[in-house]
Amino acid sequence: MNMMNFLKTRKSTREFKKKAITEADLTKVESLIGSINEELSGINMKVKLYEYGQHIYDSLKGLGGYAGVMIESPHYIAFDFSAKDEKTLLLSGYNMEKLVTGLNNMGLGTCWVSLNGVDKERKTVIFGDTSSDYEAILAFGYPKPKNPFIHEPFSERLGVEELVFKEKLGEPITMDELEMRGLGDLLFYIRFAPSRFNRQPWRFVVHDTQIDLFVVEEGGDNNLMDAGIVMYYCEELAKLQGIGTGWEINLDDVEIEGKKYRHIGSFKL
Repeated sequence: MNMMNFLKTRKSTREFKKKAITEADLTKVESLIGSINEELSGINMKVKLYEYGQHIYDSLKGLGGYAGVMIESPHYIAFDFSAKDEKTLLLSGYNMEKLVTGLNNMGLGTCWVSLNGVDKERKTVIFGDTSSDYEAILAFGYPKPKNPFIHEPFSERLGVEELVFKEKLGEPITMDELEMRGLGDLLFYIRFAPSRFNRQPWRFVVHDTQIDLFVVEEGGDNNLMDAGIVMYYCEELAKLQGIGTGWEINLDDVEIEGKKYRHIGSFKL
């Protein structure tokens, strides 16, 4: 699927078919997880696959999910942190979305399931690893067909003028200027990247040779993970247009007009 369309139409799957995915598809999933774990070598995080979905669902029913509404799926994936330094949190967001996109390309649906209401002891019993304290797991499987006559609500997004600036935070830039620089599509569609509660904490500052990424200094770990998510989609959208050479991470605190931001890094053009 075209990345621009994927971003605009990206929705979580709340209902999955009860059948396990085929052996061929499971092999592809294992290969995808293996490649991500290779990239994460030396980082304080590992992706783990749990095939026994029914046991996990039964154990978390009434506890996991949102307001105790657990998502039932044939399989789940977890990100296991051995430490939560800033680089690890950034890379977790980046690789979470790489994983979601890869699963989507296989025709599989996904949904993040919160485990914030589940105590550590119960999680240890369920997942069988005393070193794990998962905050969320990814449900995945074959999505149930949706009723084409039911229109799902659309989440509003901040406009380009609220997220993208010129030379410094707060300095406006027009879509015409972004188009002239060849950045119009990139910075229009990046607005649709997912973030916790659709808060869109990112801000982009356009320079001649790079785009600087900032996040509003509220939300702690979640904002760093959201930054990693938007970094992934920025790279993927830029590849479609043949621009940019990738991210240079440079974590630093910035305060502008009394508001605190975290400078994440620069995307080289």
